[in-house]
Amino acid sequence: MAYADFQSAGRGRLDRRWESPSGASLLCSILLRAPVEPDELQLVVAAVALSARAALVRLTGVRPDLKWPNDLMVGEAKLAGLLAEIVATDDGLATVVGIGINLTDAGPSHVNATSVLEASGITVTPRALLDILLDELEHRRARLETSPGREEIRREYEKALATLGQRVRVERRDDAFVGDARRVDDAGRLIVEVEGVEMAFSIGDVVHVRRHGGATVD
Repeated sequence: MAYADFQSAGRGRLDRRWESPSGASLLCSILLRAPVEPDELQLVVAAVALSARAALVRLTGVRPDLKWPNDLMVGEAKLAGLLAEIVATDDGLATVVGIGINLTDAGPSHVNATSVLEASGITVTPRALLDILLDELEHRRARLETSPGREEIRREYEKALATLGQRVRVERRDDAFVGDARRVDDAGRLIVEVEGVEMAFSIGDVVHVRRHGGATVD
């Protein structure tokens, strides 16, 4: 595990960059050696996201919703984001999951984000949250070892996802699709019904949209 007090060149999805001042966020990367296939990467992300959510409940009572594929939300405001990648090590392939949770600072005012302090009125230190997150992750990490355990993670993930039941736009580098988010499959991919056809997405940014006068708008 790697842990930082601040960051000046954080990397997110689609190589987005951001900064975080000292002590304002929990910023860490966790290396997990779980026997999952590359197309099951989302289940590893889900295990960390669910652990972060449970840790926040234990410390503050705040229970964020999850937004597929990698955000923790309080209402429509982003509280945390995750990013995962598979890396080669001397002991074989492993998954690195990076997570950033806004504790006392929500970032630039033009970004629709919130912090633990704003959502709960409670000041949480990065170390206190990390300790409980890792405690929560310990038993979810064990579930990733078996097919029944991964199914438990998938079910817990599905229950926490605010994305399901929503009209969504899934944006990828070169295309975008609008449809209704139905469920997540065994690999954690988002199943979206697009014009009557179910499509499975393993990557992409999701925007929750709403219908207005027959049209779909943000």
